[in-house]
Amino acid sequence: MTEARSALPPDVQADAPEVGLALSRAGVTGVTKAIRILGGDGVERLIHAEIECTVDLDRGQKGVHMSRFPELFEEAIEEVVLTEALLVETLADHIARHIVHRQEALRAEVKIVARYPVERRTPVTGLATQEVFTLIGIATATERAVRRIVGVEATGINACPCAQGLVRSLASERLLEAGFEGADVERILELVPLATHNQRGRGTLYVGSERPLNAFDLLRIVEDSMSAPIYELLKRPDELYVVEQAHLHPRFVEDSVRVSLGSALESLPELDDGDFLFARQVNLETIHDHDVLAERHGTVGELRAELATGVPAERHTTLAEWLGG
Repeated sequence: MTEARSALPPDVQADAPEVGLALSRAGVTGVTKAIRILGGDGVERLIHAEIECTVDLDRGQKGVHMSRFPELFEEAIEEVVLTEALLVETLADHIARHIVHRQEALRAEVKIVARYPVERRTPVTGLATQEVFTLIGIATATERAVRRIVGVEATGINACPCAQGLVRSLASERLLEAGFEGADVERILELVPLATHNQRGRGTLYVGSERPLNAFDLLRIVEDSMSAPIYELLKRPDELYVVEQAHLHPRFVEDSVRVSLGSALESLPELDDGDFLFARQVNLETIHDHDVLAERHGTVGELRAELATGVPAERHTTLAEWLGG
């Protein structure tokens, strides 16, 4: 009786499922870990990260050994992070390979999202301020190959071109009615920042490539795609600078996505046509009770060809398709 009670129960996960369908993804999400990341300044930082890991599940297998994932994370992180600080996409790559090997999975996908602090100076007064942006690493692994993504998310401000155009038109009418000459009106409107409504925006950029990439270069691309950057700390001269810059560079949510992709292609000419780009912009509206978004995804070759020829791409390769190889 004692031996029977101490015997391990059968491996239920290996049983046949009630419905014989394969699953695209099964795994764990919301796992939080402290990991050491190497910053763009060469300094190691211990930061909080959230990890999601999934595997493909065969139609003949009831379930994945979920309890093993945290154990495998610990092994992978201890193996690489405790000995050296890594880029977040490199860590995702390593964990995905580890999961494929230990779980005997056909394919594993890992996503790591980390909040990373950056020390900056305000644009006019030069005060020290700390900004936090999101660093993202995604990797998919099989026994034969690995694909990985490095991504960033950053916050900025967008000034609406449409409302600004309406304000300009009305201001022009009022100045003409007040007796100003047409040439003077145009000169005034060029010199004076024109009002519009502002939106706090969240920009995202993913780049998929085997080439080493600097996430901080991607961060600059995302921030520059918006009307102006924002800062946690602003003195009055800094506030004036940010507001003026935003109104001098009005952009729609669609503009930010296009500028981000165009800048990525221009500043990263070494990317291969088979590499991948994804840009997304979400703006939080101030005069509407909804938000607005735009995005574009595709291979570098698809995007380059569309810009070079003016002919729309026949298809836009998705992130899932690219990661699936």
